[in-house]
Amino acid sequence: MTTVYFIRHAESDISVRDPQTRPLTPKGLKDRLLVTEYLRDKNISAVYSSPFKRAVDTVTDFAERYGHAIKEVYDLRERLSDGNSSLMEKKDFFAFIKKQWDDFSYTLSDGECLNTVQKRNIDSLNEILIQNENKNIVIGTHGTALSTIINHYDKSYGYEDFMAMVDIMPWVVKMDFIGKNCEGITKINLFKNTV
Repeated sequence: MTTVYFIRHAESDISVRDPQTRPLTPKGLKDRLLVTEYLRDKNISAVYSSPFKRAVDTVTDFAERYGHAIKEVYDLRERLSDGNSSLMEKKDFFAFIKKQWDDFSYTLSDGECLNTVQKRNIDSLNEILIQNENKNIVIGTHGTALSTIINHYDKSYGYEDFMAMVDIMPWVVKMDFIGKNCEGITKINLFKNTV
């Protein structure tokens, strides 16, 4: 059995528009310690992450304390919404997200559709699973990227599920695999300490 602990990043500073360099807020830096505490007894053998700063920084405290190098994987990055970063400011951002969940091929101009995000994340995950068979690993990730991964294995996971976790940062999803087959998904809210 291979166990993957997906860590959706802690709160980030959305005033920084560049998605690659957006840092964690002071609250996010504090809350990442919840991740360290949660993972401390999980016998982790490797730590992977999206290369985006907020994802890397969320798992950095754990990795440094327990002697892991963080392996950044470019294709684990978050969805590119649109080259026009002002989309985050628009009142209809959640309407855009709903359209994407209703139609996995929907996007704006140069943004990514959820099909694309899901495919590249699953392709990367499959490579990681091959390299880490029967181990426990961590993957630092993002809300949309992680949600498309969950949806790949559980087609009932959709827009309402995404909206239920959108404000939970950090958020943990534990997945158990035999080979490339997902045998179980457990969602963990570190703030409630419940499943």
